[in-house]
Amino acid sequence: MSYIDLHCHPSLKPFGKSFKYNPTKQNAQHSGRKNSIWHYSPPNFLERQVNKILTLTKFTQTDVTAIAKSKCDIMVISLYPFEKHFLKEKILGFKFVSDLLVNLAAGVSQKRIDNLRNHNSYFQDLNDEYNYYMQRHNFAQVIDGVTYTYRLVSNYTEISTHKNTSTDTRKIISLVPTIEGGHAFETGLDKDKDTANEATVLNNIDTVKNWDHKPFFLTLAHHFYNEICGHARSINIGLIKKNQNRGLNADVTDLGLKVIDKLLDNSEGKRILIDIKHMSKASRSTYYNLLETTYSDQDIPIIVSHGAANGKRSISEPNTSDTSLSRYFREDDINFYDSEILRIAKSKGIFGLQLDERRVASKKAIRSSRIYWPSKKRRYRNKSELIWRQLQHIAELLDKNGLFCWETVAIGSDFDGIVNPIKGLWTAENIKDIKPYLIEKAQDYLNANASKLQARNQISANEIIDRVLFINANEFLKQHFN
Repeated sequence: MSYIDLHCHPSLKPFGKSFKYNPTKQNAQHSGRKNSIWHYSPPNFLERQVNKILTLTKFTQTDVTAIAKSKCDIMVISLYPFEKHFLKEKILGFKFVSDLLVNLAAGVSQKRIDNLRNHNSYFQDLNDEYNYYMQRHNFAQVIDGVTYTYRLVSNYTEISTHKNTSTDTRKIISLVPTIEGGHAFETGLDKDKDTANEATVLNNIDTVKNWDHKPFFLTLAHHFYNEICGHARSINIGLIKKNQNRGLNADVTDLGLKVIDKLLDNSEGKRILIDIKHMSKASRSTYYNLLETTYSDQDIPIIVSHGAANGKRSISEPNTSDTSLSRYFREDDINFYDSEILRIAKSKGIFGLQLDERRVASKKAIRSSRIYWPSKKRRYRNKSELIWRQLQHIAELLDKNGLFCWETVAIGSDFDGIVNPIKGLWTAENIKDIKPYLIEKAQDYLNANASKLQARNQISANEIIDRVLFINANEFLKQHFN
């Protein structure tokens, strides 16, 4: 077993780079080209130092070559029409300042930035990125003497077929498509006023439901107001932060209720599940209420594709904590409350743990995890603690509430999104490097606390980490991706 990632962006950088070439939006066959999704660009020493100091991730983390080298054969990939509101007309009198900030953070290209300024259709952008993947769907690529292909998949049966037909010399990587942001259906184009046309939005959902490879789920909200639901604060860069204010912490809109109903409609077996990451507290609460009323007779799991616990009791009691671990977590409401994590577990949902230092740990916890003398072993030991605290907190919460406590959490790295990776966990290839340190943390915990857990939760340290890295996501896909 390697690992399954519930949320990553293999195409964001190479698709962004493709705008530099003529014709644009082409997925190059040759992996040496920066507009190839196979382009392998792990961080060199200088890039790692820049990331440590400036938190910029210019290197690729989940290009398909890195996925292959990490021995992954299932990846849940996120299509993301880059939001225009990262850009401003002028900052300090110059429009290129915001262009530079976005390009530095996302690692795309100035031509892509120009395209963002000028295009007027998120739905076209979504289709362009989908087509970018399809251009190299099932094309061979030789890596370290092994022939690989990637294939977008439509259900778990196809994943099983790919597993069973792969050999030591010919391997198939299954890519499960998802979408990040309801704006993809043509909403939120103007940050100051509503522009969405209801008929167009609902028709675009129908179009996506009829793709050859329908998305498994959709992250309903994202960074900016999309006329569907409110979002949580996710941007703290002062020059861009104001663009996020409209719709911040708002509830689900009337259009949003219709979008949710259209996505969850399973009358033709084409349901697209909803990922609640980035939704505001108010819109999350409304969605939970819908699941308990309108959809109470349906098997709809709650998904967090890439998130973290904030250590707080509930949305209604945001200042109350039941654990000493909460001081190590970020209290932001983009992260999730204990009552929400319980809901996810009881719905047989999945919680993808985001491998972003700014989300999984408090500033104090991050500072205490730093090393000041080069030591890979010490770095992995310290950084694995940031991950383990999240796992421990969620496990103890679920155990205390009579649930099997090791089946809800998986990995949702957000690699190649605009993230600040946990130092040492630079790319998909580094998951294997930190795994033994996570097993060590799990074993230390069990040695001291196993007797306090329910009997069924007293499993081995190896199984705990295998569940987080692979088993839980695999079982969730097997159950719901059909």
